[in-house]
Amino acid sequence: MALKSTIFKAELQLADLDRSHFGDYSLTIARHPSETDERMMVRLLAFALNASETLNFGRGLSATDDEGDLQELDATGSIERWIDVGLPDEKLIRRACNRSRHVMVLAYGGRTAEIWWQQTAGKVAGQKNLRVLALSVEDSKALAGLAERGMRLQCTIQDGVVWLGGEAGNVEITPKVLQDTAAA
Repeated sequence: MALKSTIFKAELQLADLDRSHFGDYSLTIARHPSETDERMMVRLLAFALNASETLNFGRGLSATDDEGDLQELDATGSIERWIDVGLPDEKLIRRACNRSRHVMVLAYGGRTAEIWWQQTAGKVAGQKNLRVLALSVEDSKALAGLAERGMRLQCTIQDGVVWLGGEAGNVEITPKVLQDTAAA
């Protein structure tokens, strides 16, 4: 018998001053049995960094490479935004860049992420619609500490710094920009 995903609910109040985007979001996040709280919360952070009314969580770890961890479709059904968390293969990144207008990778994992980027950077450098951010080990672990089955979170983003807080505590995160050809 296959294990089922654990459902988490998050009420997110967002004030993204960098994008002049403000909103309240009721999110349902399915955490795959093999997914950690850390990865799930990094997905939630990726949502906050790109929030819109049409951004949705993908089918998760058991899905194929046909969709990102989060994605946004335009009115025609084309992929507007593809977001992956973790350390995706460079072939997946290039495929995502060819299929969507904007691609973001939110890497985490400390030294492992640094090695991944050293091996991947040159292979994806030519992609004109790619943004790659990295979290420190301390930041991703702090995010994991906020995980609760029912979360009420407030998030403020200003000058690339993210403040995220709820009943379980508060964290300040500054994702490191590794590549940002999407802004050009």
